[in-house]
Amino acid sequence: MESPKTAWEALASPRYLISSWPWRSYAYLFTSVPVGALAIGVLVGLAALSAVLSPILIGILMLTAFPLIGAAIGWFERWRAGLMLVDGISTPHAPLPLGLSLKQRLTFRRREQASMRALGYGFVLGVLIWPLSALFAGISATILLTTLAAPIIADTDEMGMGPWTLDSAGEGFLFLILFGPVFYVLSSYLLGVIAGAEASLAKAMLGPRQEELQRNLAELRRSRLDLVDAFETERARIGRHLHDGVQQRLVGLTMTLGLAELDLPDGEGRRLVVKAHSEAEAALADLRAAVRGIHPRVLVDHGLEAAVREVADRMPLPVTVQLSTTRLPPPIEAAAYFVVSEALANVAKHAQATKCEVSGWVDRERLVLTIQDDGIGGARLGAGTGLTGLVTRLDALGGTLDVDSPPGGPTRLRMECPCRLGD
Repeated sequence: MESPKTAWEALASPRYLISSWPWRSYAYLFTSVPVGALAIGVLVGLAALSAVLSPILIGILMLTAFPLIGAAIGWFERWRAGLMLVDGISTPHAPLPLGLSLKQRLTFRRREQASMRALGYGFVLGVLIWPLSALFAGISATILLTTLAAPIIADTDEMGMGPWTLDSAGEGFLFLILFGPVFYVLSSYLLGVIAGAEASLAKAMLGPRQEELQRNLAELRRSRLDLVDAFETERARIGRHLHDGVQQRLVGLTMTLGLAELDLPDGEGRRLVVKAHSEAEAALADLRAAVRGIHPRVLVDHGLEAAVREVADRMPLPVTVQLSTTRLPPPIEAAAYFVVSEALANVAKHAQATKCEVSGWVDRERLVLTIQDDGIGGARLGAGTGLTGLVTRLDALGGTLDVDSPPGGPTRLRMECPCRLGD
Protein backbone atom coordinates (compact mmCIF):
# COMPACT_ATOMS: atom_id res chain seq x y z
CA MET A 1 0.00 0.00 0.00
CA GLU A 2 1.41 3.39 -1.04
CA SER A 3 2.23 5.78 1.81
CA PRO A 4 -0.01 8.88 2.08
CA LYS A 5 1.41 12.03 0.53
CA THR A 6 -0.91 14.56 2.19
CA ALA A 7 -2.82 14.91 5.45
CA TRP A 8 -6.09 14.28 3.60
CA GLU A 9 -4.83 10.97 2.21
CA ALA A 10 -3.60 10.03 5.69
CA LEU A 11 -6.96 10.87 7.29
CA ALA A 12 -8.68 8.53 4.82
CA SER A 13 -6.31 5.70 5.68
CA PRO A 14 -7.35 3.05 8.23
CA ARG A 15 -3.81 3.20 9.64
CA TYR A 16 -4.00 6.91 10.44
CA LEU A 17 -4.14 6.55 14.23
CA ILE A 18 -1.11 4.25 14.40
CA SER A 19 0.95 6.25 11.91
CA SER A 20 3.13 9.31 12.48
CA TRP A 21 0.52 11.65 10.99
CA PRO A 22 -1.22 12.64 14.30
CA TRP A 23 2.15 13.67 15.74
CA ARG A 24 3.07 15.46 12.50
CA SER A 25 -0.15 17.42 12.92
CA TYR A 26 0.87 18.39 16.45
CA ALA A 27 4.32 19.42 15.21
CA TYR A 28 2.92 21.48 12.35
CA LEU A 29 0.41 23.30 14.54
CA PHE A 30 2.83 23.97 17.39
CA THR A 31 5.55 25.30 15.05
CA SER A 32 2.97 27.68 13.57
CA VAL A 33 2.94 29.53 16.90
CA PRO A 34 6.50 30.92 17.03
CA VAL A 35 6.67 31.40 13.25
CA GLY A 36 3.38 33.31 13.13
CA ALA A 37 4.19 35.42 16.17
CA LEU A 38 7.61 36.28 14.76
CA ALA A 39 6.18 37.08 11.32
CA ILE A 40 3.53 39.49 12.59
CA GLY A 41 6.00 41.03 15.03
CA VAL A 42 8.51 41.76 12.27
CA LEU A 43 5.88 43.06 9.86
CA VAL A 44 4.17 45.32 12.41
CA GLY A 45 7.49 46.51 13.79
CA LEU A 46 8.84 47.33 10.32
CA ALA A 47 5.60 49.12 9.40
CA ALA A 48 5.74 51.21 12.59
CA LEU A 49 9.41 52.05 12.07
CA SER A 50 8.70 53.05 8.47
CA ALA A 51 5.89 55.34 9.61
CA VAL A 52 8.16 57.00 12.16
CA LEU A 53 10.98 57.50 9.65
CA SER A 54 8.77 58.46 6.71
CA PRO A 55 9.50 62.23 7.05
CA ILE A 56 13.17 61.59 6.20
CA LEU A 57 12.39 59.38 3.20
CA ILE A 58 14.21 56.34 4.58
CA GLY A 59 10.93 55.09 6.02
CA ILE A 60 9.38 55.03 2.55
CA LEU A 61 12.38 53.12 1.21
CA MET A 62 12.00 50.59 4.02
CA LEU A 63 8.52 49.74 2.73
CA THR A 64 10.12 48.30 -0.40
CA ALA A 65 11.63 45.57 1.79
CA PHE A 66 8.22 44.09 2.61
CA PRO A 67 8.07 41.82 -0.48
CA LEU A 68 11.53 40.46 0.37
CA ILE A 69 10.34 39.63 3.89
CA GLY A 70 7.37 37.90 2.26
CA ALA A 71 9.72 35.88 0.06
CA ALA A 72 11.65 34.78 3.16
CA ILE A 73 8.43 33.80 4.95
CA GLY A 74 7.29 31.89 1.87
CA TRP A 75 10.59 29.99 1.63
CA PHE A 76 10.41 28.90 5.28
CA GLU A 77 6.71 28.01 5.13
CA ARG A 78 7.18 25.90 1.98
CA TRP A 79 9.88 24.00 3.85
CA ARG A 80 7.72 23.61 6.97
CA ALA A 81 4.75 22.40 4.90
CA GLY A 82 6.75 19.22 4.28
CA LEU A 83 5.37 18.00 7.62
CA MET A 84 1.90 17.73 6.06
CA LEU A 85 2.72 17.53 2.34
CA VAL A 86 5.35 14.88 1.68
CA ASP A 87 6.14 16.28 -1.77
CA GLY A 88 6.29 19.80 -0.37
CA ILE A 89 5.23 22.94 -2.23
CA SER A 90 6.91 23.84 -5.51
CA THR A 91 8.53 27.24 -5.61
CA PRO A 92 6.66 29.88 -7.61
CA HIS A 93 9.78 32.00 -8.04
CA ALA A 94 11.52 32.22 -11.39
CA PRO A 95 15.20 31.23 -11.60
CA LEU A 96 17.46 34.22 -11.20
CA PRO A 97 19.16 35.32 -14.44
CA LEU A 98 22.90 34.79 -14.49
CA GLY A 99 25.29 37.64 -13.89
CA LEU A 100 23.09 39.77 -11.63
CA SER A 101 24.55 41.70 -8.73
CA LEU A 102 23.13 41.33 -5.22
CA LYS A 103 21.07 44.52 -5.61
CA GLN A 104 19.69 43.33 -8.94
CA ARG A 105 18.78 39.91 -7.49
CA LEU A 106 16.92 41.54 -4.59
CA THR A 107 15.09 43.86 -7.00
CA PHE A 108 14.14 40.89 -9.19
CA ARG A 109 12.66 39.03 -6.22
CA ARG A 110 10.93 42.14 -4.85
CA ARG A 111 9.00 42.66 -8.08
CA GLU A 112 7.63 39.12 -8.32
CA GLN A 113 3.96 38.48 -7.62
CA ALA A 114 4.93 35.38 -5.64
CA SER A 115 6.73 37.57 -3.09
CA MET A 116 3.60 39.69 -2.58
CA ARG A 117 1.43 36.57 -2.17
CA ALA A 118 3.87 35.26 0.44
CA LEU A 119 3.69 38.61 2.22
CA GLY A 120 -0.10 38.27 2.35
CA TYR A 121 0.26 34.76 3.72
CA GLY A 122 2.60 36.13 6.40
CA PHE A 123 -0.15 38.49 7.62
CA VAL A 124 -2.72 35.66 7.60
CA LEU A 125 -0.28 33.44 9.50
CA GLY A 126 0.45 36.15 12.07
CA VAL A 127 -3.12 37.35 12.62
CA LEU A 128 -5.26 34.22 12.27
CA ILE A 129 -3.42 30.94 11.88
CA TRP A 130 -1.05 30.83 14.83
CA PRO A 131 -3.66 31.80 17.49
CA LEU A 132 -5.98 29.04 16.24
CA SER A 133 -3.10 26.57 16.14
CA ALA A 134 -2.07 27.46 19.67
CA LEU A 135 -5.67 27.18 20.90
CA PHE A 136 -6.56 23.79 19.45
CA ALA A 137 -3.16 22.10 19.73
CA GLY A 138 -2.55 23.53 23.20
CA ILE A 139 -5.91 22.44 24.64
CA SER A 140 -5.60 19.01 23.04
CA ALA A 141 -2.05 18.44 24.28
CA THR A 142 -2.93 19.64 27.79
CA ILE A 143 -5.93 17.32 28.09
CA LEU A 144 -4.00 14.38 26.63
CA LEU A 145 -1.02 14.82 28.97
CA THR A 146 -3.30 15.35 31.98
CA THR A 147 -5.20 12.16 31.12
CA LEU A 148 -1.97 10.19 30.88
CA ALA A 149 -0.85 11.52 34.26
CA ALA A 150 -4.27 11.01 35.91
CA PRO A 151 -3.26 7.90 37.98
CA ILE A 152 -0.27 9.75 39.47
CA ILE A 153 -2.09 13.05 40.12
CA ALA A 154 -5.19 11.37 41.62
CA ASP A 155 -3.00 9.27 43.91
CA THR A 156 -1.55 12.38 45.58
CA ASP A 157 -4.38 14.88 45.34
CA GLU A 158 -8.00 15.20 44.43
CA MET A 159 -8.38 15.75 40.68
CA GLY A 160 -11.35 17.18 38.81
CA MET A 161 -11.87 16.13 35.20
CA GLY A 162 -15.08 17.71 33.95
CA PRO A 163 -18.03 16.12 35.80
CA TRP A 164 -15.75 13.55 37.44
CA THR A 165 -13.68 13.87 40.59
CA LEU A 166 -10.78 11.43 40.96
CA ASP A 167 -9.21 10.87 44.38
CA SER A 168 -7.28 7.59 44.00
CA ALA A 169 -4.81 6.00 41.64
CA GLY A 170 -7.33 3.34 40.73
CA GLU A 171 -9.93 5.90 39.68
CA GLY A 172 -7.26 7.79 37.74
CA PHE A 173 -6.21 4.61 35.94
CA LEU A 174 -9.84 3.76 35.16
CA PHE A 175 -10.34 7.26 33.75
CA LEU A 176 -7.22 6.85 31.64
CA ILE A 177 -8.43 3.53 30.21
CA LEU A 178 -11.98 4.72 29.48
CA PHE A 179 -11.41 8.33 28.40
CA GLY A 180 -7.84 8.35 26.99
CA PRO A 181 -8.36 6.28 23.80
CA VAL A 182 -11.61 8.07 22.94
CA PHE A 183 -10.03 11.50 23.33
CA TYR A 184 -6.92 10.46 21.39
CA VAL A 185 -9.05 9.32 18.44
CA LEU A 186 -11.23 12.45 18.40
CA SER A 187 -8.37 14.90 18.94
CA SER A 188 -6.14 13.20 16.38
CA TYR A 189 -8.72 13.48 13.62
CA LEU A 190 -9.66 17.04 14.62
CA LEU A 191 -6.05 18.24 14.64
CA GLY A 192 -5.37 16.35 11.41
CA VAL A 193 -8.20 18.25 9.71
CA ILE A 194 -6.99 21.60 11.07
CA ALA A 195 -3.36 20.95 10.12
CA GLY A 196 -4.40 19.68 6.70
CA ALA A 197 -6.48 22.80 6.13
CA GLU A 198 -3.58 25.05 7.13
CA ALA A 199 -1.20 23.19 4.79
CA SER A 200 -3.73 23.44 1.95
CA LEU A 201 -4.02 27.18 2.53
CA ALA A 202 -0.23 27.49 2.48
CA LYS A 203 -0.08 25.55 -0.79
CA ALA A 204 -2.81 27.69 -2.34
CA MET A 205 -1.09 30.96 -1.40
CA LEU A 206 2.58 29.97 -1.66
CA GLY A 207 2.47 27.51 -4.54
CA PRO A 208 2.93 28.42 -8.22
CA ARG A 209 0.05 29.70 -10.35
CA GLN A 210 -0.69 28.19 -13.76
CA GLU A 211 1.42 30.72 -15.63
CA GLU A 212 4.28 30.18 -13.18
CA LEU A 213 4.05 26.42 -13.67
CA GLN A 214 4.18 26.93 -17.43
CA ARG A 215 7.16 29.23 -17.04
CA ASN A 216 8.98 26.73 -14.82
CA LEU A 217 8.20 23.96 -17.28
CA ALA A 218 9.57 26.06 -20.12
CA GLU A 219 12.71 26.78 -18.09
CA LEU A 220 13.15 23.07 -17.36
CA ARG A 221 12.63 22.23 -21.02
CA ARG A 222 15.15 24.87 -22.07
CA SER A 223 17.74 23.61 -19.60
CA ARG A 224 17.27 20.03 -20.84
CA LEU A 225 17.68 21.21 -24.44
CA ASP A 226 20.84 23.05 -23.44
CA LEU A 227 22.16 19.83 -21.89
CA VAL A 228 21.33 17.83 -25.01
CA ASP A 229 22.94 20.45 -27.23
CA ALA A 230 26.06 20.55 -25.03
CA PHE A 231 26.17 16.74 -25.05
CA GLU A 232 26.00 16.63 -28.86
CA THR A 233 28.65 19.33 -29.16
CA GLU A 234 30.98 17.36 -26.90
CA ARG A 235 30.32 14.14 -28.80
CA ALA A 236 31.14 15.91 -32.06
CA ARG A 237 34.34 17.31 -30.57
CA ILE A 238 35.46 13.88 -29.32
CA GLY A 239 34.54 12.24 -32.62
CA ARG A 240 36.43 14.90 -34.61
CA HIS A 241 39.49 14.54 -32.37
CA LEU A 242 39.52 10.76 -32.78
CA HIS A 243 38.90 10.95 -36.52
CA ASP A 244 41.40 13.70 -37.34
CA GLY A 245 44.01 12.83 -34.73
CA VAL A 246 44.20 9.30 -33.35
CA GLN A 247 42.75 7.64 -36.44
CA GLN A 248 45.22 9.38 -38.77
CA ARG A 249 48.11 8.30 -36.58
CA LEU A 250 46.91 4.70 -36.68
CA VAL A 251 46.60 4.90 -40.46
CA GLY A 252 50.18 6.14 -40.64
CA LEU A 253 51.28 3.35 -38.29
CA THR A 254 49.65 0.62 -40.40
CA MET A 255 51.21 2.02 -43.58
CA THR A 256 54.65 2.12 -41.97
CA LEU A 257 54.31 -1.43 -40.68
CA GLY A 258 53.12 -2.55 -44.13
CA LEU A 259 56.20 -1.05 -45.78
CA ALA A 260 58.44 -2.61 -43.12
CA GLU A 261 56.80 -5.97 -43.75
CA LEU A 262 57.71 -5.77 -47.45
CA ASP A 263 61.36 -4.86 -46.79
CA LEU A 264 62.16 -7.40 -44.07
CA PRO A 265 63.45 -10.87 -44.92
CA ASP A 266 61.70 -13.95 -43.65
CA GLY A 267 62.37 -14.69 -40.01
CA GLU A 268 61.31 -13.89 -36.49
CA GLY A 269 61.57 -10.11 -36.99
CA ARG A 270 59.28 -10.18 -40.04
CA ARG A 271 56.78 -12.39 -38.21
CA LEU A 272 56.57 -9.88 -35.36
CA VAL A 273 56.11 -7.00 -37.80
CA VAL A 274 53.31 -8.89 -39.59
CA LYS A 275 51.61 -9.51 -36.24
CA ALA A 276 51.98 -5.85 -35.25
CA HIS A 277 50.56 -4.83 -38.65
CA SER A 278 47.47 -6.99 -38.17
CA GLU A 279 46.98 -5.72 -34.60
CA ALA A 280 47.23 -2.11 -35.80
CA GLU A 281 44.65 -2.77 -38.53
CA ALA A 282 42.32 -4.35 -35.96
CA ALA A 283 42.78 -1.36 -33.63
CA LEU A 284 42.04 0.97 -36.55
CA ALA A 285 38.85 -0.95 -37.35
CA ASP A 286 37.77 -0.78 -33.70
CA LEU A 287 38.51 2.94 -33.58
CA ARG A 288 36.46 3.58 -36.73
CA ALA A 289 33.54 1.68 -35.20
CA ALA A 290 33.89 3.71 -31.98
CA VAL A 291 33.97 6.99 -33.94
CA ARG A 292 30.80 5.99 -35.78
CA GLY A 293 29.17 5.19 -32.43
CA ILE A 294 30.21 8.49 -30.86
CA HIS A 295 29.30 10.84 -33.71
CA PRO A 296 29.44 9.56 -37.30
CA ARG A 297 31.19 11.88 -39.72
CA VAL A 298 28.75 11.12 -42.51
CA LEU A 299 25.90 12.41 -40.32
CA VAL A 300 27.64 15.75 -39.87
CA ASP A 301 28.66 16.11 -43.51
CA HIS A 302 25.76 14.61 -45.44
CA GLY A 303 22.77 14.36 -43.12
CA LEU A 304 20.44 11.74 -41.70
CA GLU A 305 19.58 9.82 -44.88
CA ALA A 306 23.20 9.19 -45.84
CA ALA A 307 24.08 8.13 -42.28
CA VAL A 308 21.12 5.73 -42.07
CA ARG A 309 22.02 4.17 -45.45
CA GLU A 310 25.57 3.63 -44.22
CA VAL A 311 24.25 1.78 -41.16
CA ALA A 312 21.90 -0.27 -43.35
CA ASP A 313 24.74 -1.30 -45.65
CA ARG A 314 26.62 -2.82 -42.71
CA MET A 315 23.67 -4.96 -41.64
CA PRO A 316 23.81 -8.78 -42.15
CA LEU A 317 20.24 -8.76 -43.58
CA PRO A 318 18.56 -6.72 -46.34
CA VAL A 319 17.42 -3.30 -45.12
CA THR A 320 15.21 -1.06 -47.27
CA VAL A 321 15.62 2.67 -46.56
CA GLN A 322 12.96 5.18 -47.61
CA LEU A 323 13.65 8.62 -46.15
CA SER A 324 12.28 11.92 -47.38
CA THR A 325 13.70 14.53 -45.02
CA THR A 326 15.76 17.70 -45.21
CA ARG A 327 18.58 18.77 -42.91
CA LEU A 328 17.45 19.12 -39.29
CA PRO A 329 19.08 20.58 -36.16
CA PRO A 330 22.08 18.44 -35.12
CA PRO A 331 20.57 17.16 -31.82
CA ILE A 332 17.45 15.93 -33.66
CA GLU A 333 19.44 14.28 -36.46
CA ALA A 334 21.72 12.64 -33.89
CA ALA A 335 18.76 11.31 -31.87
CA ALA A 336 17.09 9.91 -35.01
CA TYR A 337 20.34 8.33 -36.20
CA PHE A 338 21.01 6.58 -32.91
CA VAL A 339 17.40 5.35 -32.71
CA VAL A 340 17.80 3.71 -36.14
CA SER A 341 21.27 2.41 -35.32
CA GLU A 342 20.20 0.87 -31.99
CA ALA A 343 17.00 -0.56 -33.50
CA LEU A 344 18.86 -2.21 -36.39
CA ALA A 345 21.46 -3.59 -34.00
CA ASN A 346 18.66 -5.16 -31.94
CA VAL A 347 17.10 -6.61 -35.10
CA ALA A 348 20.40 -8.23 -36.05
CA LYS A 349 20.96 -9.65 -32.54
CA HIS A 350 17.52 -10.75 -31.37
CA ALA A 351 14.77 -10.56 -34.00
CA GLN A 352 15.73 -13.54 -36.21
CA ALA A 353 14.39 -11.45 -39.10
CA THR A 354 14.99 -11.93 -42.82
CA LYS A 355 14.39 -8.32 -43.84
CA CYS A 356 13.87 -4.89 -42.36
CA GLU A 357 12.51 -1.55 -43.53
CA VAL A 358 13.37 1.96 -42.37
CA SER A 359 10.98 4.75 -43.34
CA GLY A 360 11.04 8.44 -42.48
CA TRP A 361 9.10 11.56 -43.36
CA VAL A 362 8.04 14.94 -42.00
CA ASP A 363 4.41 15.28 -40.92
CA ARG A 364 3.19 18.68 -39.68
CA GLU A 365 6.61 19.86 -38.53
CA ARG A 366 7.35 16.54 -36.84
CA LEU A 367 9.91 13.99 -37.94
CA VAL A 368 8.47 10.47 -38.05
CA LEU A 369 10.70 7.38 -38.30
CA THR A 370 9.60 3.75 -38.36
CA ILE A 371 11.72 0.62 -38.27
CA GLN A 372 9.88 -2.62 -39.04
CA ASP A 373 11.15 -6.19 -39.30
CA ASP A 374 9.58 -9.60 -39.91
CA GLY A 375 11.18 -11.24 -36.87
CA ILE A 376 9.79 -13.17 -33.93
CA GLY A 377 8.54 -10.13 -31.98
CA GLY A 378 8.41 -9.82 -28.21
CA ALA A 379 10.53 -6.67 -28.05
CA ARG A 380 9.75 -4.00 -25.46
CA LEU A 381 11.17 -0.75 -24.18
CA GLY A 382 13.10 -1.02 -20.93
CA ALA A 383 14.48 -4.48 -21.66
CA GLY A 384 17.91 -2.98 -22.35
CA THR A 385 19.74 0.27 -21.75
CA GLY A 386 20.14 1.34 -25.40
CA LEU A 387 16.60 2.33 -26.32
CA THR A 388 15.82 3.38 -22.73
CA GLY A 389 18.53 6.04 -22.91
CA LEU A 390 17.20 7.18 -26.27
CA VAL A 391 13.71 7.57 -24.80
CA THR A 392 15.18 9.99 -22.24
CA ARG A 393 16.97 11.94 -24.94
CA LEU A 394 13.85 12.14 -27.12
CA ASP A 395 11.79 13.28 -24.14
CA ALA A 396 14.16 16.24 -23.70
CA LEU A 397 13.60 17.12 -27.38
CA GLY A 398 9.82 16.77 -27.06
CA GLY A 399 9.74 13.45 -28.93
CA THR A 400 8.38 9.97 -28.28
CA LEU A 401 9.41 6.41 -28.99
CA ASP A 402 6.92 3.53 -29.15
CA VAL A 403 7.32 -0.19 -29.84
CA ASP A 404 4.63 -2.51 -31.19
CA SER A 405 5.96 -6.06 -31.04
CA PRO A 406 3.41 -8.83 -30.47
CA PRO A 407 4.75 -12.38 -29.95
CA GLY A 408 5.42 -13.88 -33.36
CA GLY A 409 6.06 -10.48 -34.90
CA PRO A 410 6.31 -8.26 -36.74
CA THR A 411 8.07 -5.61 -34.66
CA ARG A 412 7.45 -1.94 -35.47
CA LEU A 413 9.29 0.86 -33.73
CA ARG A 414 8.00 4.42 -34.26
CA MET A 415 9.78 7.61 -33.33
CA GLU A 416 8.29 11.11 -33.47
CA CYS A 417 10.14 14.33 -32.74
CA PRO A 418 9.61 18.04 -33.48
CA CYS A 419 11.69 19.31 -36.39
CA ARG A 420 12.73 22.39 -34.42
CA LEU A 421 14.24 22.66 -30.98
CA GLY A 422 11.93 24.10 -28.35
CA ASP A 423 8.65 23.09 -30.09
